[in-house]
Amino acid sequence: MGETKTLLRIGALALMWGSSFFWIKLGLGAFTPVQLVLARVALGAAVLIGLCYLGRDRLPSGRRIWGHLAVAAFFHNALPFLLFAWGELTVDSGITGVLNSTTPLWVLVAAPMMGARTKMTAVRVTGLVVGLAGILLIFAPWEASGLLSWGALACLAAAASYGFAFVYEGKYLTGTGDSPMSLAGGQMLLATGFLVLAMPMGGFEPVHLSTGAIVAVVILGIGSTGIAFALNYQLLASEGAVAASIVGYLLPVVSVLLGAVFLAEPLNPRVIAGMVVVLGGVALTRLRPREQGTFATTPQVERPLAAVDKVAP
Repeated sequence: MGETKTLLRIGALALMWGSSFFWIKLGLGAFTPVQLVLARVALGAAVLIGLCYLGRDRLPSGRRIWGHLAVAAFFHNALPFLLFAWGELTVDSGITGVLNSTTPLWVLVAAPMMGARTKMTAVRVTGLVVGLAGILLIFAPWEASGLLSWGALACLAAAASYGFAFVYEGKYLTGTGDSPMSLAGGQMLLATGFLVLAMPMGGFEPVHLSTGAIVAVVILGIGSTGIAFALNYQLLASEGAVAASIVGYLLPVVSVLLGAVFLAEPLNPRVIAGMVVVLGGVALTRLRPREQGTFATTPQVERPLAAVDKVAP
């Protein structure tokens, strides 16, 4: 029964996060990127803060924690959410999901730059090189039909922003004494503030309302943002990092399939091959430094790498 419950959580989380790119694409039919992301983070904040108070948790206190939360809110929520939405104006939702799966590679790059203690073993370096080769295969700049564009680069930059954010959060927002739910609620609340400030950048344009777009944004905000974050914390607490990390491998598969089935996005064999190569590279970066062939199960001194398990779009 316990295994079934875990599998259901993994499946639900993969579906919520993997489908977020599908909902973004539908929402962009009526909203600008700024409008869509503002609605997303506001709804997500409402869900997380509501769950926080239902669990009798309080939002964090202290200027220092809120300062760190502001940095995390910008690089983990406001900036990447906007970049993904802007990128999807020209990039297929399935491709966006694949590019999002490169986040662990950027964590590996950001960790030593921020002074985080992590061992760059030969296997992890190989994984990084393989993953970057997969990105190059997806973009295929040598072909006229390649995907190299400003929109695709924006999606890649969003994944890199996630990578920095995970390292930052592992360094400054662990061991604070606050519950993960309260930190997530406060972070999403600040992200909402950042999006309000971004309203002059396309936020005041006319909205062409449609039922499908409204439903998509509501599901994106409540399900793929609020409930998904809460579910991820439950999965991490009950089953650990290994179970949570499985979601990162299922996410691009879900995004590609939804795009192909419901949006008629082409299944390019080169992109599929690139996705496999990227995920292979990510798998190599997740190996233990001392025991090659075994996935890391405890963060210990390598919290930034353990934070990769929260590959949230």
